[in-house]
Amino acid sequence: MASNILGKISKERTVSAVILVIAALASILPGGMILAVVLYAVSLVGFLELTKACGVREGQKPNALEIAGIAAITCYYLMTYFVPDASYAVMVILLAMIAMMSVYVFGFPKYHANQVMNAYFALIYAPVMLSFVFLTRQLEDGIYLVWMIFISSWISDTFAYLTGVMIGRHKLAPVLSPKKSIEGSVGGIVGAALFGALFGAYLDSTLGQEQYVMILAVVGGVGSIISQVGDLAASAVKRNHEIKDYGKLIPGHGGIMDRFDSVIFTAPITYFLITILMNGHG
Repeated sequence: MASNILGKISKERTVSAVILVIAALASILPGGMILAVVLYAVSLVGFLELTKACGVREGQKPNALEIAGIAAITCYYLMTYFVPDASYAVMVILLAMIAMMSVYVFGFPKYHANQVMNAYFALIYAPVMLSFVFLTRQLEDGIYLVWMIFISSWISDTFAYLTGVMIGRHKLAPVLSPKKSIEGSVGGIVGAALFGALFGAYLDSTLGQEQYVMILAVVGGVGSIISQVGDLAASAVKRNHEIKDYGKLIPGHGGIMDRFDSVIFTAPITYFLITILMNGHG
């Protein structure tokens, strides 16, 4: 009985993973509006998963704080896609805070201060940070460079797991994630850096350049560190609120926040590292 259940879960995870890869390819390769719309939809789901987990919502339907957040996410993605000037996106983020505080003060005492803070936290955590997948895709050679976001998270996770299984001895976060080891963490960092260097060598050869090997090695290594923080952070939030998964949207994986926890953190880091290192190289 137990083996049948485990087999079913494993099959669900595999099928879901394949579908996610196909969806990623179908949205990231064309980029542009297709990618922006997909990220917008994913961000909305992630935002609502977080607000529910963090106690912003007390019923089944979104409340005024969440509606303000949804409106802000919509405006933010419109600005990100149609207006290249980042100051307008920043303006939307600040106006979102004012809107949520307005809901708080004019509805007082319906909402608590911690609900407002958690709603704003959810807005930054998923929608804003995920938008950097789109911004990275928009960079020069972005059709290639955007994959460093996933190399820094999913490839790192694979290397960390394999290294941890083989030589893991010392616990990385014994209370939060007992199975993760320091050796596995280092293996993930080294693996992502190595994979980044190899990917950089491929790009240099393909694009006729001599700049990406070191840059992408650094992006992979640093991104791996950040991705592990993102993974643990998502777990910590779940532990604090005593939930197993953020949602059930992805069979075998949970919700958007369960599957993209590390990607959310690596996206902005990848964007800024590539931008800074490319400018320095130039």
